[in-house]
Amino acid sequence: MKKILLIEDDIVLRENTAELLELSNYNVVTAANGKLGVEAAIKELPDIIVCDIMMPELDGYGVLEVLSKNESTQYIPFIFLSAKTERKDVRRGMDLGADDYITKPFQEDELTSAIESRIARASILKDIRDKKSSQSNTEEEEIRTLNDLKNYFDDNGKPFTFKKGEIIYTEGQNSNYIFLVTKGVVKCYKFDEQGKELITALHKEDDLFGYTSFIQNIPYQESAGVIKDAELAGISKEQLADILNSNHKITLELIQLLTDDLKGVKNQLLEMAYSSVSKKTASTILKFAEKLNCKSNQPIKISRSDLSSVAGIATETLIRTMSSFKKQGLIEIEGRNVTIVDLEKLKEIV
Repeated sequence: MKKILLIEDDIVLRENTAELLELSNYNVVTAANGKLGVEAAIKELPDIIVCDIMMPELDGYGVLEVLSKNESTQYIPFIFLSAKTERKDVRRGMDLGADDYITKPFQEDELTSAIESRIARASILKDIRDKKSSQSNTEEEEIRTLNDLKNYFDDNGKPFTFKKGEIIYTEGQNSNYIFLVTKGVVKCYKFDEQGKELITALHKEDDLFGYTSFIQNIPYQESAGVIKDAELAGISKEQLADILNSNHKITLELIQLLTDDLKGVKNQLLEMAYSSVSKKTASTILKFAEKLNCKSNQPIKISRSDLSSVAGIATETLIRTMSSFKKQGLIEIEGRNVTIVDLEKLKEIV
């Protein structure tokens, strides 16, 4: 049974909402204000937190800020539940890292579907983190594989933090760093003669980017910006050159990585628009279906933004791909609901 922490200072609303969630087969822990909510979150480690904004002691924004900095609670999904409906209030909550923002009064189905969606999303992302953790080998000091090199970035790289929409570097700028994406999504792009942006690559967590020449002072050949709030680890070209000189085996792996990148350059835009995006979208829909225990012809209550964030693609691209799936008779879409019509054909895409 999944555990929900409900932080709400209005006793009537708190009790009614708790009862509603318990009837939906959740184990509900409640807190009467933000300060008590933080204490309960750290003690109980719930699967998800539903929190009011306007509260005594500590408001909802403060609760989220405190918990996002705590290692034990930073990955717990967080939903704001508030009567504040102005756009600036919603934006502030989402900018702080909230997973959803539901306004009062709300429908029972609206709250429960949001909770199910966020718990499933968190479970998928946890699987990804666990897989990455299990593959790392911290006992091996020598850098022999590409995974060892990425661990070196994690342990020794200079940390960088960028918000969605911010530019990491621009074409022609000195190429001082090579980057590893530790969180978020980054796009590399160029502009054509008409000034139209052409995305050359999308980089998600655990991807390397920003390399030009390791022996010559060649500037960046494209620009890089942030699609989803990103955390990067960067090392200088001089550091990387030293590593390659001392670890010849990783040099071969890095050459293979660069070779693979070069092979895909000519057809990259076409693959991103069709094959790659279709596979990512289909795979993500199937992951949510698995996490929510949904089978063919059963609706998945999930937002497009959640699907796109897990798939690592832009929401607009996701919508176009899902529309294509609908035309092919693979899925049906109604509001927040996605229903898998042909499970086997969707699997074939992956």
